[in-house]
Amino acid sequence: MKFSDFNLSKNSDGLLTVVVQDSATLKVLMVAYMNEEAYEKTVATGKATFYSRSRGALWTKGETSGNFIEVVKMYPDCDGDTLLLMGKPFGPACHRGTTACFDTPDNEGFVRKLQAVIQLRHKDMPEGSYTTHLFNKGVNKIAQKVGEEAVETVIEAIDNNRERYLYEASDLIYHLLVLNEQMGFTLEDIENELASRHK
Repeated sequence: MKFSDFNLSKNSDGLLTVVVQDSATLKVLMVAYMNEEAYEKTVATGKATFYSRSRGALWTKGETSGNFIEVVKMYPDCDGDTLLLMGKPFGPACHRGTTACFDTPDNEGFVRKLQAVIQLRHKDMPEGSYTTHLFNKGVNKIAQKVGEEAVETVIEAIDNNRERYLYEASDLIYHLLVLNEQMGFTLEDIENELASRHK
């Protein structure tokens, strides 16, 4: 999409409002603005670049801090006057040093972040990693661990041991994510399957 395709009214000063979202966790990180030059630089470099209304100049997120945002996908809204930029943040998005400019819970979307870590472990297979160990053992061992953790979760639930239940349920989800990766699926695939059943 070209910048000229956006529907920018005179009231916007020709600036495009940009909502930035973490592509892994789906956490909303910040809101900023782009003029045509910032938009074109973002598209060309793959790094989120904005227009500062206070300074009247372009700024690439992370150019001084190193906390770049690598563009993954961009979606215009239905009116064509706002852009959703989904990206991979390298460090805090906010100048305060926080994950986001909005004070939503820090662990929001962490399961998706964990999925991304597991995918990276599968790709790089670093030595000494428990996740690497599971992938080296193969699908049978990973599936066995899922079964063990499922049983332990059920036992703690039946015993009404809430603290142990939470611990075992967390183990179950981690091992299920590893098995999901081993089988070539993602959380998005599971969401799509569940959504298809929701009539």
